[in-house]
Amino acid sequence: MSGAAVAGGAGLHATAVIHGESCVLILGPSGSGKSALALALMARASGAGAFGALIGDDRIYVRKADGRLVATGAANMAGIIERRMAGLMEVRHERAAIVQLAVELSERRGQWPRMPDDHDGVIVAGVRLPRLALDSGLSVCDQALAVVERLAVLAAENSGRIRISLEHCAAVHKNGPPEISPPA
Repeated sequence: MSGAAVAGGAGLHATAVIHGESCVLILGPSGSGKSALALALMARASGAGAFGALIGDDRIYVRKADGRLVATGAANMAGIIERRMAGLMEVRHERAAIVQLAVELSERRGQWPRMPDDHDGVIVAGVRLPRLALDSGLSVCDQALAVVERLAVLAAENSGRIRISLEHCAAVHKNGPPEISPPA
């Protein structure tokens, strides 16, 4: 699916999870380990004292909003995720989040190239996202570590990009910095 477009109108066969301040959209065929990776990412977040929550498992609805991709889970399955061999379980969840990374799991016994293109991306609902291709045969711990490392790289790349509107800059220049009242 590298560089390919994913339909945006209907739901996607995908899982979405929040790890820290980032939402990850996990794509892949049935049985590729989308739910297991989501659970591992939530566990890593919890273990690191960060926020982790499920957006949705197995069915994700996406829409473009102000150039960003918003993922929403199916309302009737809010907070429910399937753990293979254990059944359905309830986890912490959020209704929607802005996706920062698309992870694409290979088919079982399928493999991606060892050295992926550095500018690898995928277009989902008209929004280009960074893409991380992972082999389904890797342990879920290795997959989760790769996702966390990619999120750290993306955060570092974006940390230098402070978005302040020209109107805000002009107002601060004209009026000086805003006074902040001490807490009551």
